[in-house]
Amino acid sequence: MISITKGQLLFLNIFAFFLIILYFKSSSSYYRNIISQNAHRDRKPYIVIYNRIPKTGSTTFTNAVAYDLFKTNGFNVIHLNMTKNRQIMSIPDQFDFVTNVTTWHERLPAFYHGHVSFIDFTRFGYPNPIYINLLREPLDRLLSHYYFLRYGDNYRVGLKRSRAGNNETFDDCVSRSGKDCDPKQLWMQIPYFCGHHHFCSEVGSTDALDKAKRNLIENYLLVGVNERMRDFIALLEKAFPPFFEGALSHFDGLDENRAHLRYTKKKVMPTKKTLEIIKNTVAYRMEKEFYDFARAEFDAIFKKATNGTDKAENIRLLSNQFHYEKIKPERGSRDR
Repeated sequence: MISITKGQLLFLNIFAFFLIILYFKSSSSYYRNIISQNAHRDRKPYIVIYNRIPKTGSTTFTNAVAYDLFKTNGFNVIHLNMTKNRQIMSIPDQFDFVTNVTTWHERLPAFYHGHVSFIDFTRFGYPNPIYINLLREPLDRLLSHYYFLRYGDNYRVGLKRSRAGNNETFDDCVSRSGKDCDPKQLWMQIPYFCGHHHFCSEVGSTDALDKAKRNLIENYLLVGVNERMRDFIALLEKAFPPFFEGALSHFDGLDENRAHLRYTKKKVMPTKKTLEIIKNTVAYRMEKEFYDFARAEFDAIFKKATNGTDKAENIRLLSNQFHYEKIKPERGSRDR
C-alpha cells in the first residue's frame, strides 16, 4: 500500500485546485467567445454614409443625431478625414475604403460621415451602403462659407479662421472678382453627388449635373434640405429606425445652440446688383437646378409619408399603407 505524507497530500490538493481554476477560466473564456460571436451574428451589418457637404447644417445633424444616438441605438460613428480637405479619392484609395468599411466587422453597424464625394461600391463588387445627405440653396451656402472664413461660428468660438481680420464684404469681393466669391466656388453640391468621374469637377458640366441627379434618385435613401432639417430627421426615423429611432423627439428637446451648431456669426446680405451677377452665372443656375430637383423629390416623399398633411409628427402616427393576404401555404401545413 502506497503511503502519502501530509505534505504530498497538501501538494496534490493545491495542484487539483489550480487545475479546477484553469478549467473554469478556459470554459468561461470559451463561452464568452461563443456569446460574443452570436451577438456579432445577430447585429445587422448596416452601413450608413453621410457624405456631408460644408455649410449645409452637417455639424448640427451629425452631433445632434448620430453622436447623441449611437449608444441608445447600438451603432458606431466614424469620421472620415480627407487629407488636405480633398473630397475625392484615387481608385486605390476607393478600393481600400470600400473593403475596409465592408469588412471591419468589429465596427458594424456603422455611421460614416465626412466631406467626400459619392463612391460607387458596386464598381468594386460590393453592394452600396445606405447614403443620406443634406443640401442648401447654393448662394446661401456660399455666403455662409464666405463669412464663416472671416468671422467663424458659434461652435468653435476661440478658433481663428483663415480669413480672420479680412472684413471685405461679399459685394466688394464680387466687384473686384476675388477668389473667395468666384462663381466657381458655387460648384460644390453637384460634384459631391456626381462622384469621382473626371467631369464631376468641371464647372458647368451637364454630364456632372445629370450624373448627380441619377445618383440622388438611385443611390440615396433620402436627401433633405437644410431649412427643413426637422422634417428630414422625422423621415429618417420612420424610414430607417435601426439608427434613427427616437431622433425627432431628441432633436426637439435640444436647446437653441445645439439645434443650430456652426451658425456663422456675422453675414452681410449682398446688394441686388451682386445677386444678379451671381445668379446669372452658369455655376449658380446649374447648382440651383440641382437643388430645386432635390427639394422637389424631398417634398414629394414628405407629402406621401405624412398622407398630405405636411406635418412631421404625423409620420410616426400614420400606419402602414399595405398589408399581406392570400398567404400560401397555410400556417402549420409544412409540419403535417
